[in-house]
Amino acid sequence: MATKKLRGRNEGSISQRSNGCYRAQISSSGKRVSASFRTKVEAQKWIRDQLLKVERGFDFQGSKITLGQYLPEWLENSKTALRAKTAHQYGQLMKNHIIPLLGNIALKDLRLARIEKYYSDLLRSGLRPRTVRICHNILHKALDKALCYGLVTFNPVDGATLPRYTHTEMRVLDEAQVTQFLVAAQSSLYCALYHLAVTTGMRQGELFGLKWSDLQWGRGILHIQRQVQKVDGQGWSFVEPKTQAGRRSVKLGEGALQVLREHKERQAALREKVGDHWQEHDLIFPNSVGNPGDPSNLRIDYDRTLARAGLQKIRFHDLRHTAASLLLNHNVPVIVVSKMLGHSKPSITLDIYGHLYHEMQWEAAEIMNKLVTPIPVQLPKDAAKIVK
Repeated sequence: MATKKLRGRNEGSISQRSNGCYRAQISSSGKRVSASFRTKVEAQKWIRDQLLKVERGFDFQGSKITLGQYLPEWLENSKTALRAKTAHQYGQLMKNHIIPLLGNIALKDLRLARIEKYYSDLLRSGLRPRTVRICHNILHKALDKALCYGLVTFNPVDGATLPRYTHTEMRVLDEAQVTQFLVAAQSSLYCALYHLAVTTGMRQGELFGLKWSDLQWGRGILHIQRQVQKVDGQGWSFVEPKTQAGRRSVKLGEGALQVLREHKERQAALREKVGDHWQEHDLIFPNSVGNPGDPSNLRIDYDRTLARAGLQKIRFHDLRHTAASLLLNHNVPVIVVSKMLGHSKPSITLDIYGHLYHEMQWEAAEIMNKLVTPIPVQLPKDAAKIVK
């Protein structure tokens, strides 16, 4: 028969088995938690460790739930702090890439080595580094909250090695190609939108979110303070920029203002033609009945416009890169370009467009060559003595 050595209340207990092993046991939330050890010292250490976990709020029973059970509940509770589009993206990644591979592992059994192997498996399956990093963000946020809930004693994702983030290769239009593109766009309903995209570097969602009330005609200033987001199955909504820097003001040239005047006249004629079917949201770039524009329709027209201009097919987002490259290549200070694009700090602009500065090094080298080229002069005969 095993002999027991009982400890005080909430201190746990140790009993020695007939085979000489020691059984340690504590009580947590009305449930018993136990483990076997070869020595009494090991059993005592285990009790101390477990009681410390209890003091910190660790939930032994809750920690047994699997990641697949925990993640959907975490996401549902987090939706109040996430944009609808972000929550939708997280849900899709959890369903397709996280739960199928890690969902059957209990929270208490998650370890860093397993997480890093999971990231490597995703990369080998063909997933882009950016997508893998988003999966990491989901796990890190979810397990940080699990730590707050007492479901884990540490975040097993901390310190994980992540794949190097690489920006999607950008392709930009040069000055002559921009002219070709805008000439070809004159017959398009999106002519003014394309003009603003190239001259200001605004994002597609920001362009669709612009309202006439955001434009100060007299000063030629356009205030960017919202964007349109569309989520599958949920429709569209107005959302604020992600960062404070995204809420910005952009100065427009007279050419852009004239394009917008003509666009407003055409829009007024369309509103009159549509009549009662028009949905008034004061948008600068609505669809044919006044609601926010459709990215799918824009993409179709954009590809046709590029083809009509005889240009290679590039992404709409590359118009933003085109604007940045034109500004930087014409010596507009990076801090000004950064504010125009809505970057939170100039270093982000440099990270994305730093290669443009490498291309400008020939010009810089030529300037320095002119500045420091020695000019032959007659030195005094005692110059050497003066130096000494």
